[in-house]
Amino acid sequence: MPIKTINELDISGRRVFIRVDFNVPLTPAGGVAEDTRIRESLPTIKYAVENGARVVLASHLGRPKGKPDPKYSLLPVAQRLAELLGFEVLLTDEPVGDGARKVVGDLKAGRVALLENLRYTPAEEANDDTFAKGLASYADVYVNDAFGTAHRAHASTVGIAKHVAAKGMGLLMDRELKFLGKLLGEVERPFVAIIGGAKVSDKIGVLENLLDRVNQLLVGGAMANTFLKAKGGHMGRSLVEEDKLALARSFLKKAEEANVEVLLPRDAIAAPGTKSESGRIVKASAIPEELAALDIGPETARGFADAIARARTLFWNGPMGVFESEPFAAGTLAVARAVADNPGLTVVGGGDSVAAVQKCGVAEKITHISTGGGASLEFLEGKTLPGLAALES
Repeated sequence: MPIKTINELDISGRRVFIRVDFNVPLTPAGGVAEDTRIRESLPTIKYAVENGARVVLASHLGRPKGKPDPKYSLLPVAQRLAELLGFEVLLTDEPVGDGARKVVGDLKAGRVALLENLRYTPAEEANDDTFAKGLASYADVYVNDAFGTAHRAHASTVGIAKHVAAKGMGLLMDRELKFLGKLLGEVERPFVAIIGGAKVSDKIGVLENLLDRVNQLLVGGAMANTFLKAKGGHMGRSLVEEDKLALARSFLKKAEEANVEVLLPRDAIAAPGTKSESGRIVKASAIPEELAALDIGPETARGFADAIARARTLFWNGPMGVFESEPFAAGTLAVARAVADNPGLTVVGGGDSVAAVQKCGVAEKITHISTGGGASLEFLEGKTLPGLAALES
C-alpha cells in the first residue's frame, strides 16, 4: 500500500503523534548548537497545528544509556522549538507515564507537547511492545517524519505503528523519499557519486548498488586508503582496513566490468596524526612510513572538482579527510563548493558532508540536503527501511 502523507490524513481535533528527529548537537552550556533538524521538521509541525491537531512530538537525543540523564534532556530543544513556532512547547518529565499522560490529556487543539527523551528507557531501542503501546495511547494518528531513524526498528518508529490505525509520513520524510528516489530512477547523465568517510565496510553496499547507476565514482576519506593499498600502494600509518583489501580489489574489478570510472586520490595531505597542526603534500599511493593520509591533496581536489563540474546528477556522502580538524578540512570544503556550483540535481547526505556545505555557506545552492546519513545510504543500497515498512502495513 502507498504510504499516506500527513495532508492526506484526518487530523483536525485529533491527537497526532509525530516522530521527529531532534537528535541535535548541544553546546557545553546546554543550548542547541545547530538547529537544522528542528527547522526541517517545522513544515510538518506547522501543518498539524494550523489544521487544529493536538500535536505530540517524540524524539531521542544522544545516548543516555537507557536511563534518565539531565545531559540528554530535550528541554533546550523544546525551548528552541518554542522560539521557532512563536508559542510555548510543553515538555513532559518522562516519555511515558502518568506525567506524560496528563500533559497529553490536557493538550488543546493547535498546541504542542514534546515527550522527554525516548532513550531514557531501554524499551525504545528494544522495540518493546508494552512501551510501544504506551506511546500509541497518546495517538489517534501516527506520523513518522524522522527519516534519520527510519532504518532503526525501534518502538517509536516500528512498534507504535502496529497499534495506531491511522498513520502516514510527514512532509520532510516525503521530501527525502522523493529526492533519494530520483537517484534510483532515471536521471540526467553523467551521474557522479562522491563517497568518503572512514570505512569501506560501511559503504560497500551502497557502492555496489550504485555501480549500475552511476558513470563515475569519486572515493575519498580514509576508505580511499584501503582501495589504494588494494592496488599496491604504500600507505604509511594511514588507516587501512586490512581485512577488506580483497573486497576492495573485487569492487574495483566489478567497476571496470561495469564501465564505471573510479577516481581515487592522486595526492594526499599527510601528517603524523590527527592532532598535527599541519600536513604536507605527498603522493597518495606512497605515504611515508611515519605519516598518515588525513585529507585529499590539491591535485586530487582539482580533479574531483572537474569531474563534479561535468556531472548533471550528483550524490555526496562522507568527508574527504579529517574534516573536523582545520589542517585537514580543505579537501572536503573544496568538494562542498564544487557540488554547490553544479547547476544539476545535487543531493548531499551524512553529517560531515552537510556540515561542510553549511560551513561554506552554500547550503541553499544544494537541491536536497538529507537529514539521514545512515538511512540515506541504506535506502540507496536498496534495503527496506523498517520505519517505512511499518507505515505500509
